Amino acid sequence: MSVLCLPGLIDPHVHVRDLGQAHKEDWDSATAAALAGGITTVLAMPNTQPPIVDAAALTAYEQAAQARARCDYGLYLGAGPGNVGGLAALAPRAAGLKLYLDATFGDLKMDTLDLLAAHCAAWPADAPLLAHAEGNNLAAAILAAHLAGRAIHIVHVSRRDEIELIRAAKARGFAVTCEVCPHHLFLTLAGSGLPAGYVEVRPRLAAAADAAALWANLDVIDCFATDHAPHTRAEKEGPNPPPGYPGLETALALWLTAVHQGRLTLEDIIARMHTGPRRLFNLPEQPDTWIEVDPEQEWTPRGAGLFSRAGWTPFEGWPLRGRVTGVTLRGQRVYDGQAVLAPPGAGRNVRSRP
Repeated sequence: MSVLCLPGLIDPHVHVRDLGQAHKEDWDSATAAALAGGITTVLAMPNTQPPIVDAAALTAYEQAAQARARCDYGLYLGAGPGNVGGLAALAPRAAGLKLYLDATFGDLKMDTLDLLAAHCAAWPADAPLLAHAEGNNLAAAILAAHLAGRAIHIVHVSRRDEIELIRAAKARGFAVTCEVCPHHLFLTLAGSGLPAGYVEVRPRLAAAADAAALWANLDVIDCFATDHAPHTRAEKEGPNPPPGYPGLETALALWLTAVHQGRLTLEDIIARMHTGPRRLFNLPEQPDTWIEVDPEQEWTPRGAGLFSRAGWTPFEGWPLRGRVTGVTLRGQRVYDGQAVLAPPGAGRNVRSRP
């Protein structure tokens, strides 16, 4: 077996759930899944129950993570109509501020342009600002941030017109960065093969031409993210299936499979899952941390064998080539290829100060 050693990977877009949604996932199960996927830092989204929109909610989730997280972590704040300006004092404790301009899971969608502009102006310019912004809303988010004199990061870009707009904005000096998720690169709406409830995700799966445009514009993509968004099988098969896919345990294997196909290089993976996210989100170095990967190991993901509480994957049965065989975090063996060895509470908050 040939083994590659790579730096610990960073996933800047994870829905951990916990507290009011612990039946879907919690800090224990989500970070166990992360380590099994070679990810040693996760940044958790705020559209939780309760949503992370104030100091009380942030403290509650910090305490939950401190007790249960097995890998390192950070927490985003969510922008809303009632917290413009009130979040700036919490910026040192947050991974960033998330703006929701399009429909997603939860109740944080913003519907007015003035609220978008107000949050762009009020949030500290040196703290990460992210936006879920599709179609015309993408242009609004980029312009609002530009007028506020600050950078903005666009999450889970999924369509040709969006990646081309970001390319044009970058070429004209706009401070915009972006991420892309595996499901928008490897799955299409017409070709996913997923049952009706399981196909639901936001942004929606797009056309083959959109996926092709993402691959063609890899140089514009600053980082890869899973948008790990677990829901139970019962929920996905119910009358109103919530959007989202689990993805922490399959992302690296998909990227490694793309390396074998000649679509990516190892350097591409490191740049977009370690170097890029660490720079964009001002993350501390993890000393004595690395992951071990067998790039030749062939396997097929099975939902029943995953650490995620979701218990399913949109890549069920896919032939993948490349698998994590070990993870070391700060000098401690935390995953051995079969079992997660890090205890709950072993993770550190990336915004904590010694």
